[in-house]
Amino acid sequence: MNNKKVYRFLMLFSIFMFVKQGYSQETFPKNDVTDTRPQTVAFTNATIIVNPTTTIENGTLLIKDGAIVSVSNTTEIPKGYTQIDLIGKYIYPSFIDMFSTYGQPEVKLPKRENPFIKREQIQSSTKGPYNANEAIKSNYNGTAYFRVNEKRALKLRAQGFGAVASMRPDGIARGTATFVALGNENENSMVLKNKVASHYSFDKGTSTQDYPISPMGSIALLRQTFYDAKWYVSNSSRTFSDLTLEAIENNKDLPQIFEAKDWLTDIQVHKIGQEFNMNFIIKGGGNEYQRLEEIKQLNSSLIIPINFPSDYNVTDPVITDKITLADLKHWELAPSNPSHLEQEGISFALTTYPQENPSHFLENLRKAVAFGLTKKQALSSLTTTPAKLLKVDDLVGTLSKGKLANFIIADGDILENQTLLLENWVKGKPYIIQETINKNFVGAYILNVGSIKTELKIGINKGKYIATISSTDGSEDKADFRMDGDLPILQFVTNNSQYNLKGWQVSEPNKIVFKGTGTLNFKDEIVWSAEKTANDKLKDKKESSSDFDNLGAVFYPFLAFGNTSKITSENILITNVTIWTNEESGILEGTDILLEGGKISKIGKNLSAEGSQIIDGTGKHLTPGIIDEHSHIALNGINEIAPNSSMVRMDDVVDSEDPGIYRALAGGVVAAQLLHGSSDPIGGQSALIKLKWGESPEGLIIKDADPFIKFALGENPKRSKSGPSIRFPRSLMGMEQFYTDAFTEALAYQKKRDTYNQLSKKQKAKAVMPRKNLVHEAMLEVIEEKRFISSHSYQQKEMLMLMDVADRFGFTINTFTHALEGYRIADKMLEHGVGGSTFSDRWNFKWETRNAIPYNATIMNTVGVTTAINSDSGETIRHLNHEASKAIKYGNTSQEDALKMITLNPAKLLHLDDTMGSIKVGKSADVVLWSGPPLSVYSKVEKTIIEGAIYFDIEKDKTLRTTMQNERARILSKMDGLENGANPTKISKEKPEFDCEYIQMGN
Repeated sequence: MNNKKVYRFLMLFSIFMFVKQGYSQETFPKNDVTDTRPQTVAFTNATIIVNPTTTIENGTLLIKDGAIVSVSNTTEIPKGYTQIDLIGKYIYPSFIDMFSTYGQPEVKLPKRENPFIKREQIQSSTKGPYNANEAIKSNYNGTAYFRVNEKRALKLRAQGFGAVASMRPDGIARGTATFVALGNENENSMVLKNKVASHYSFDKGTSTQDYPISPMGSIALLRQTFYDAKWYVSNSSRTFSDLTLEAIENNKDLPQIFEAKDWLTDIQVHKIGQEFNMNFIIKGGGNEYQRLEEIKQLNSSLIIPINFPSDYNVTDPVITDKITLADLKHWELAPSNPSHLEQEGISFALTTYPQENPSHFLENLRKAVAFGLTKKQALSSLTTTPAKLLKVDDLVGTLSKGKLANFIIADGDILENQTLLLENWVKGKPYIIQETINKNFVGAYILNVGSIKTELKIGINKGKYIATISSTDGSEDKADFRMDGDLPILQFVTNNSQYNLKGWQVSEPNKIVFKGTGTLNFKDEIVWSAEKTANDKLKDKKESSSDFDNLGAVFYPFLAFGNTSKITSENILITNVTIWTNEESGILEGTDILLEGGKISKIGKNLSAEGSQIIDGTGKHLTPGIIDEHSHIALNGINEIAPNSSMVRMDDVVDSEDPGIYRALAGGVVAAQLLHGSSDPIGGQSALIKLKWGESPEGLIIKDADPFIKFALGENPKRSKSGPSIRFPRSLMGMEQFYTDAFTEALAYQKKRDTYNQLSKKQKAKAVMPRKNLVHEAMLEVIEEKRFISSHSYQQKEMLMLMDVADRFGFTINTFTHALEGYRIADKMLEHGVGGSTFSDRWNFKWETRNAIPYNATIMNTVGVTTAINSDSGETIRHLNHEASKAIKYGNTSQEDALKMITLNPAKLLHLDDTMGSIKVGKSADVVLWSGPPLSVYSKVEKTIIEGAIYFDIEKDKTLRTTMQNERARILSKMDGLENGANPTKISKEKPEFDCEYIQMGN
């Protein structure tokens, strides 16, 4: 009996023993003959990868009863062990996926309806002593709901996985995961560790409750929930039960895993972790290579998917034109993500998620290695790293004594393309993945069959033999070649004849020869033979060197018109230019200005500055940078749904990758207030940013700026267009009462908190600590004038009402934004001290705007109200200078005052005028160089400069356009000729333009 037959006999015997005995629990009743023989197997002569840094050649692995006994290079096998000779084979620790949904109930998401046109669901519909919000499901225990799913387990085992951390991806607080083996036995045997991690996300999942509906709302809900959990467990005299809050605290010592969708979300997760001193393990989105510097600063371990983008079908030029450069570059660079993370020293594990069918995992893993990921790191990210992060390294992760017998057997280096994964042993039980392929069979043969002589070629593709037959006309016909044990089978059709052949391998020295018999057209008996003549293989599909050589650069931001490095400040001398100062000096002609260290250093005649970039300003005009008081660009969310959404923060969702930033820069805009929408009487906290193209979200935020908040009056917060709405308030009277209640409750909250803080330590031990309420905290900031209101408004009666509320609580409204009827009450606005930020000439676009007039800005400005003109539009922001010039057309406003409406006045409204809004020595170097007078429709922005850095340059823009076209062509040429013609056509998703009323439906 040859070695192969011995091996097969031992394998079958071993499988029989495991099937018979399994891992039955002693507590279960028996209904058969008990077999207590130990299950002992010795694997010899293998290359054993003990861990990513230790390999034993010609090693021996001993296992007993599902555990590893020893790993060594000994040739002595203890008595009683079944021996399996693995000469030429490799043994690895089986892989671990620490972010899997295997075995959990399917999450079926409900249909989302626009909350503006339906009856709202304000309360949770979850029955039982659980959280007030359905998206908080921290009480969920993955172990209790885990069920073995052999169909999915088989697919995971085929990719080398032996164990996973199984969780249900539902909700913002998702509960705990269970650590399970990927065998086919019962749940009692497969569960290895209960509660192995707690899980979180920003996706509310199956919750049908309206709140939250936005990314910033999810963040706010989670922040409040974490505060509530700490308060709940510290409040021993509480009068209610909440098992979700209890679970959060009970599981706080587990690894905390947070699902993020991209590098922007990675940063959001880290921000929450810092606030609550939680070191989240972040499941990233696979695009971290785009911001390695920021990701490294997080100092967080990551879980990285490798479901790289599929090839685009580039056969249709019309469709191809709708693929963005960002998507093309991500297709090219995504496989390099693991390599970049490794080079930066960032700890990470790999995951099959979100692939329900992970059949491409090994292929993509090998692709990542081809793109620079070291084999050591590849193995670590699937064995030792996830085992350590999950605190299960005492069970799995390496082939060490006492650990589970979870390992895979391959016919070569598992990270090489042609290697086949043969077996996956889970808890000492074998699962056959792939029959052994004899790679010596690969090559060219002379085939003699019946009366014909032709060429047969045999190759391998994805673990199977492939074959072709040369036809008499010189073409190649596909053939089916396979082995039935030691017997070759060959079937093919050529020249309209069907051949069905079977035979045997002839033993000849240094030759591979097959002989046998068969039938021609299912009736005539024939004999055949094939002798190998060459080793020119039909190789596995392998990454072309063009796929990973000469990769394009990362752009900042990762969009068209991005730069290969971040833009930096420089010293600039602009000479002989007309300067609109917005100061008492007015307009200075033929003047020089020096920008140094991000500041305006000097203004005068005949200036010089060694080493500075010199720009000839002859015939050109220089103004302060435009500031948009009301914008929604550069955000990943606009409206939350709670009537009082003051707990949400727009700076949590700043999107530095928004092309609207570049478009605004081309219009001379240097800064903007990013506002919450107008869906709620009290909206979210604003973000004040400078448009630093290519910076991270944190790099856009204006440091130490006063904080603002959005309020809204009128039809939108009252849900005037929604007949079914039940949300309070629904009238002007209700709005007034809503604001009054919000501030009254905040003062009561403050009193309760102050009373508690004044207690002695002994008294506090017996008292109930007040619950931290993020809504009340924000309202107190408004009352104490530590946070300032920008209120969406149209009609005079509503503006008067809100000023009255503010007067009663002792604070001042900062800005009425839109303020289309401001001209009617400009004197009252001046008396109260509120500014007005309005449209130039937009009116009658809804009922409440019917009384607007194009003279509004001029009238408010003339009365003395600080008046600005805003965009509230990603398109209008590109030409705010034109909007300002309309005040000259309609109201005969002076040119300087018109310019101030988009520069100095919005700076005053945003409390930025000490550093921005005018050209003065010492102020920030935020200026715009125009080709002519700034309010002329014929003038163009030539340079937009922020803190001394040129973020838009009209000449560079021309170069970038050519660069982008060439970059697109380069990447598309890589795709051209790939086997993608059969792929479904797909185009890039376009980000919608946000405005005050935009509602997201995807959260």
